[in-house]
Amino acid sequence: MPTANEIKKQLERNWIEFLNANSAKLSLKTFTGATPPSVFVGLHGYPKVMVGPMVPPFHGDTTILDRPEIWLGKSIEEIVNFRLSLIRGISNIDARTTSGKYLESLQELAMASKSVESEATFEKKPIAQIEQEKNMGLDIESAPFGPVAPLKTFKTSSFLSVDQRLENAYYDKDLHASDAVVELYRKGLEISRIHRVFSLGMLGLQKRRRIVPTRWSISAIDDIISSSLIKNIDVYPTIDFFKVYKYSHLGNYYSIILIPEEAWSFEMQEAWFDNNGNSVTGLDYEDAKGLDHYPSIAGAYFAGKLGVVEHLSKIERKAAALVLREIHPEYVMPLGVWQIREGIREAFKGRGKDFDSFENALSFACINLLVHEKEWIRNSKIYRNIKQQTRITAFLDDNNNNDNDSNLL
Repeated sequence: MPTANEIKKQLERNWIEFLNANSAKLSLKTFTGATPPSVFVGLHGYPKVMVGPMVPPFHGDTTILDRPEIWLGKSIEEIVNFRLSLIRGISNIDARTTSGKYLESLQELAMASKSVESEATFEKKPIAQIEQEKNMGLDIESAPFGPVAPLKTFKTSSFLSVDQRLENAYYDKDLHASDAVVELYRKGLEISRIHRVFSLGMLGLQKRRRIVPTRWSISAIDDIISSSLIKNIDVYPTIDFFKVYKYSHLGNYYSIILIPEEAWSFEMQEAWFDNNGNSVTGLDYEDAKGLDHYPSIAGAYFAGKLGVVEHLSKIERKAAALVLREIHPEYVMPLGVWQIREGIREAFKGRGKDFDSFENALSFACINLLVHEKEWIRNSKIYRNIKQQTRITAFLDDNNNNDNDSNLL
């Protein structure tokens, strides 16, 4: 397995090769290519935000460049190559405005069912340097993107195929945004496509529609869908054993422990490691009442929760859940919370392993993890609840035994 430094050097080489190979196109102010389709809404300066399409210097089917649901099994190098090939055009828009020729052209693009041939004219040529924070589009929540330039005009091919499910939701101005999101999800729309239309203010009651930064929209969609599914899970029977599922990819290691509990609760812990073995940790928890704060681990929490709740909904069982995530140095740059959601989804495709106690489940979950099991439970609220319930159960058992003894007298 290549080291973190080797991966970084290869990414740099790939980036330089891409810029050299496309230098002629990137030096022009008019740029053509097939957008996956892809649209990005920035966060800086909200409610005045930068909104625009992302277009690669390629033609044909470019779907894979912006569809995280089909990236599983790809390497960091491949995914970064996908993303950095997207040139982002930007135009300043007030988030409270959801109409206008330019925005409507992006909204139509967001409803497309396949790649769309496009032409972008820039105010100046796209910035293409290797300064990572500025120009590689790094963001913990969303995947990176490539060069950026102010947009002068943007137009798409007249042959644009619209997804009927998205179009129906867009024109239903009496349907609440959360209901529209859940309905699209139940109709089989990918999360990435739902958050795109949500981000462009295309869902919900007419008077309440707003443009939402991509970073916020991703977490919002995960949260809306998981919250809806949790309501249904409450009526299912509880799982019989503690179950552990595992999966690792892209330098991320996941262990999920499902806990036989009558009431829903969820906890996700993260440990980020550097090249020297030092780590930074984060933890967030919710009970049946829901989350009472914005999670310290941000969008990772909502993505992880959705992966768990989807599984419980599928098997029609109720449980509490503890997700342990380790991020090792070979995860050299943030790729977006999609990899958490997809990683946990993939973990649940395995059979899982049954245990009769939390302690045994935790021991198995921690195999191949760097953090010791005692450290994981040191501040764990879900573990504290389990121990408290164990003590109460033991007390009740003792009382029952005393009652039985007295009956024998």
